[in-house]
Amino acid sequence: MATSDPDKLIAKADKMTKLSLTRWNADWRNATVLYEQAGNAYRLSKNYEKAKEAFEKASQGQEMLSSPWDAAKHMESAAALAKEVGNWKEVSDFYRRSSELYIECGRSQPASDALAKGARALEDALPDEAIQLYTDACTILEEDGKEQMAFDLYRAATTVYVKLEKYTDAATIFLRLALAADKCNATHSQCKAYLGAIIVYLYAHDFQQAEKCYNDCCQVDAFLNSDQNRAASRLLSAYTDGDVEEIKRAAQSSIISNLDHVVNLLIHLVKFELPCFCHNNLFHQHGPEDI
Repeated sequence: MATSDPDKLIAKADKMTKLSLTRWNADWRNATVLYEQAGNAYRLSKNYEKAKEAFEKASQGQEMLSSPWDAAKHMESAAALAKEVGNWKEVSDFYRRSSELYIECGRSQPASDALAKGARALEDALPDEAIQLYTDACTILEEDGKEQMAFDLYRAATTVYVKLEKYTDAATIFLRLALAADKCNATHSQCKAYLGAIIVYLYAHDFQQAEKCYNDCCQVDAFLNSDQNRAASRLLSAYTDGDVEEIKRAAQSSIISNLDHVVNLLIHLVKFELPCFCHNNLFHQHGPEDI
């Protein structure tokens, strides 16, 4: 059939949406159907650039038809196709627009999911934008009282920060996760997040900040009486003493080994890369040949 040619479908649809002396009203309903058909045909033939443009137009059509849900779905399709062609700015822009459209529908979960998809797509190409998308996705859920659904997104943002060696930012995200966990009475997740922040500071060789963070966390009753508190105290004491073997034992404890994979990785790296003050303590206690 002639109409199966996606180029002709697009041309026909474009004509339906343009006003002229003989067309006073745009026919968005029929045009949108044609844009959708063209987008699917282009995608099947792996012509991702044209498929992306077709789904953009299909999304616009659904907006004109007052159907933000379908518009959001098509914008997500356009975003996924932008990823295929490596247009990273459009990946971000399209997933953000999709999220906005879901918000118009009053649907916080898919709105957050759209931003998270964009973040995952951009972790390598635009890591800073990925972090922003993750944190915005968390904010959407928190504003709707769904803090517990944001936990994995906070952890994902922390992972990206660690890859960028932005350890202070990573620790801050852990503390934000702890606050979200506190709001929904997820005490175990809250205490794990506090311990995670302390460990990240240790990995960054910022013992002073790690100790301050620990002291601040101890103001929270849930953490003060937790296994995570005892693990943190043990680890900090070992660092203060420059006790390599105790650091190793603390790192291998079940409390720490059950932490999120990034923190678990960091604490094992800490075992082999002690900060300067530890080396100094060991030097005075044992002499350089024992370090």
